[in-house]
Amino acid sequence: MRRIILSTESGADLPGDLAEKYNVQVVPMHIIMDGNDYLDGHLPVQDIYDYYERTKKIPSTTSTNAHEYQEFFNRIREEYPDCIIVHVGYTSKASSSFQNAVIAAEEFEDIYLIDALNVTGGLAAIVMYAANVLEKEPDIEAEQLVERIETIVPKSRLAFIPGSLEFLKAGGRVSNMASLIGTLLKIKPCIELKDGKLMSTKKYRGKMSGATEKLLRDYLKEFNIDREQLYFIYSVGLDEKIKERMDEVAKENGFQNIRWIQAGGMISTHSGPGGFGVAGLEK
Repeated sequence: MRRIILSTESGADLPGDLAEKYNVQVVPMHIIMDGNDYLDGHLPVQDIYDYYERTKKIPSTTSTNAHEYQEFFNRIREEYPDCIIVHVGYTSKASSSFQNAVIAAEEFEDIYLIDALNVTGGLAAIVMYAANVLEKEPDIEAEQLVERIETIVPKSRLAFIPGSLEFLKAGGRVSNMASLIGTLLKIKPCIELKDGKLMSTKKYRGKMSGATEKLLRDYLKEFNIDREQLYFIYSVGLDEKIKERMDEVAKENGFQNIRWIQAGGMISTHSGPGGFGVAGLEK
């Protein structure tokens, strides 16, 4: 039986210990600051925030290019000869990274590409689903695994509250007026993945502590999330008391396995410090 190797992008924010445990190969995306190109996952997120404080500019982000994917797939094949690669990619609706993987894969055989239509914890949830299937069924055929992953893709639900409207404004993602009104009224937008696109849905008014709890309760009311696993996403700067309260609410709702994921460079560049999100798979 040929070995199946899972891969994904750094935009999944898959914790290093999980990537190591399940041998998930991760290809970095890019953060650009002052004309310098940094590999996502190799740049401390705090450096991004420090850069913004100094310059009032946010870094730009770029996808993994086709050549990098070729090198990435080649490296996997060199390390695991005759393996089958199943790549679960960052949503194609928000990045060209997946399309670049498609271009690179034309040079190889036995590579399956799945557009997760998700990012950060929502993407990580799909990757971890695949990893758990492989762990329980190591002899599963690649086609069967791919079919099961594709079935779970539309069931991955992600919602998050950015930590900074000012950060969004600096990146041109909200108008100056919308940012000003949001600041004055203490409005915090909820961002969700809809058909692979990042969309502003609900709005919460008040302190972050209250907004995060409302978000989580709304999320659990709207989606019938599998109680086996829940993922919380945070960006550097989120209050520890908020984390503790989110754990309490999750346990009150029947979740025993709760995993916190730190947002990496890709998401932090767009959401700012102190953000919070939740991801899981619907039953």
